[in-house]
Amino acid sequence: MSKKVFGTDGVRGKVGTDPMTADFAMRLASAAARVLVPSGGTVLIGKDTRLSGYMFESALEAGFVAAGADVLLLGPLPTPGIAQLTRQLKADLGVVISASHNGYEDNGIKFFDGNGSKLSDEVELEIESHLEQRAITRESGALGKAKRIDTALQRYQDFCVSTFPEELSLEGVKIVFDGANGAGYKVGPRTLANLGAEMIPISCSPNGRNINDGCGTTNPELLQLTVPAVRADVGVALDGDGDRVIMVDAEGNLIDGDQLLYILATARHRDGRLTGPVVGTVMSNLGLEHALGKAQIEFCRAQVGDRYVLETLKKTGGNIGGETSGHMIMLDQTTTGDGLVCALQILAIMKETGESLSALAAGMPKYPQTMVNVRTDKRLDPDASELIREAVAAAEDELADTGRVVLRASGTESVIRVMVEGEDRDQVAALAERLAAVVAEAAA
Repeated sequence: MSKKVFGTDGVRGKVGTDPMTADFAMRLASAAARVLVPSGGTVLIGKDTRLSGYMFESALEAGFVAAGADVLLLGPLPTPGIAQLTRQLKADLGVVISASHNGYEDNGIKFFDGNGSKLSDEVELEIESHLEQRAITRESGALGKAKRIDTALQRYQDFCVSTFPEELSLEGVKIVFDGANGAGYKVGPRTLANLGAEMIPISCSPNGRNINDGCGTTNPELLQLTVPAVRADVGVALDGDGDRVIMVDAEGNLIDGDQLLYILATARHRDGRLTGPVVGTVMSNLGLEHALGKAQIEFCRAQVGDRYVLETLKKTGGNIGGETSGHMIMLDQTTTGDGLVCALQILAIMKETGESLSALAAGMPKYPQTMVNVRTDKRLDPDASELIREAVAAAEDELADTGRVVLRASGTESVIRVMVEGEDRDQVAALAERLAAVVAEAAA
C-alpha cells in the first residue's frame, strides 16, 4: 500500500483545504493515539510561528486529550528541539506543527517517536488506516490533561550549547543570524550570544505571516548582503522550523548543505570520529562525491528526504549525512536534522583550525547544477512516461561521463524536480530547460 496523506515529511498542505483543516487535525491526533498511545501516555506538541499554528495546536490537543493522552504544549520551538525534548522528558510521542520552508499559507503535522526519531512508513500507513474512524472521546475519568512547559526553550538552548566543545568559545566571532521569522528566532541568537559571539539578528521578528518570506535558507540574499556590509565573519540562516541551515562566508558567498557536509566529514575524518560512509542524496553535487573520494572518505547516496538519509546512515553505520538544502543529520549529536547544532559544529571547526569558512569549503569544487521545478496538476511518475524516459536517455548520452540527470517527484509539493549537473554550465542549463519542457508536455 502507498500512503495517501503522509508525504516524505509528515502531512502538509494549504491551510483550510484538505487535509490541513481543524477537523482533520483532530482525527489525525485520534488516529495517532490509537496506534501509538492506545493506553494513554504523554504527547509533546510544538510548533513554528505560523498564524495557523494556534488552530492546529488546539485541535491536536483536543484529539489527544479526548483519547486519554496527557499533552505538554511547548509553544514555538525548532523541530529538532521537539525531537530532543521528546527524549529528554521521556514522552511517548512528539508532534510538530510546521510546513518547514514553505510560506505561511501552508502548514503541516509530523511526528517523532519516544526516541526522537521520525515514524516509519509502516507506522504512518497504520495511522492512515484509522483516519476515517470517528475521533475517540473517552469518559470523563479517562480523559487526558494538558499543560504548557515554560522551560522548553531553555532546555533546548542548553542542549545546543552542550554540543559545542567546552574548551572553546565564540568570543571574537561576529555572526549575522537569519531566523527566517520562524521557530528558531529566539533560541538561535540566544545560544550564539551565550557562547560569546557578537550577534546581529535579522528576520527574527515573526508576526505569523512572514515566516520564510524573503529570508531563511530558501531566500538567503539579505543575509549575503548583510554579512560583508557589517564586516561579519560568518552568516547563519535557518529555515522556518529550524531543521535546515545554510551559511554565508565573510565575502557573502553561499555555503550550502553539500559544502557543510564536506567540512563536517573531513574534520571528523581528521579527528577519527567519522564512522561508516558519508550519506548524501541523489541531488548532492558531484563535486562533493569527488572531493570526499580525494580525501579517501566513502560516500553513498540515498533518496531525497532526511528520513531516507537517516535510514541509510543506520544501515551503513555512518554518523553524518545531509542534503544540499541544508538538512544535516549528525547521529553523534542528534537524532534528526538540526540546523543550529550543525552551525555550532561548523563554527567549532572554524575556531579549532583558525580557518575561515571560505577556506574550509575551498576543498570541494561545485559542479554547475541547474534545477527546474515543473508544476503539475496531476500526480506524475517520471519513470512511467516513455516520452520522459527517452528524453532523459538522450540527455545522459550527451553528458556522457561528465554529468548526471535526476528527475523526481516532490514529496511535499505538486512539482517534478528536473536536475541536470555537469562540467559545462551552458550545456547543463540548456539540457535542464529541454527536459523540463518534455516533463511539462507529459504532465499536460
